[in-house]
Amino acid sequence: MVAEIRGSVDGHGAQLLVDFVSKSSPSPFLLKTYMLVDDPATDHVVSWNSDGMGFVVWQPAEFARDLLPTLFKHSNFSSFIRQLNTYGFRKTSTTRWEFCNERFHKGRKEQLCQIRRRKSWINKPRPIAQLTLKESDEDQRSSSSNSLSSGYNILVDENHKLKKENKVLGLELVSIKKKCKELIDLVGMYTSSSSSKKEEEEDERPKLFGVRLEVHGDKERKRKRIEEVGESARRILLSVNVNK
Repeated sequence: MVAEIRGSVDGHGAQLLVDFVSKSSPSPFLLKTYMLVDDPATDHVVSWNSDGMGFVVWQPAEFARDLLPTLFKHSNFSSFIRQLNTYGFRKTSTTRWEFCNERFHKGRKEQLCQIRRRKSWINKPRPIAQLTLKESDEDQRSSSSNSLSSGYNILVDENHKLKKENKVLGLELVSIKKKCKELIDLVGMYTSSSSSKKEEEEDERPKLFGVRLEVHGDKERKRKRIEEVGESARRILLSVNVNK
């Protein structure tokens, strides 16, 4: 009977000790996340929101590739989000990666120990060493399940960037072609005007009451000049299309 009572007391005491350790110190995941968000050197990638009651991941691809591996043992953005969900974080925006938790605030690092991980507890007490090992190793185990998804997300982001750049280049090309056509038309008009003036000056046909008399072959020469100017314009336009 005494042994049963002592076992019951020892088991209850161990459970109380485990609860005290878990409540007095925040999870390694929360500490690492707070360090990433609170670092002003990386505000262009991840930072606190305007009121400091949450944080925003501005560049998910860069966050996963460059920042996660510095504190975590993976570069998996999807795994990071799943970990946030287990600690009660919620996504608060549909247009950006913004997350909030009622105890995760700027300048209130001491509140991190009040954030609990969502999981089913077994009544049987677990050794403290086992609890510490589980907390410190949770990131490595979660990253092994989806290691390829991070690379896929990065490729998707790069593909979106290339599509935007290609669209901009296409618009610039259309604008350049339009300007080239306008230039060709202007050159054609100038050439026709200059040719007309020169012909007028060099024209030796006789006049009758101030009007030039038509001489055999004049119409044919005019037609050939128009064709030559048109052919030159077409060649310039063709060279622009070939080099686009």
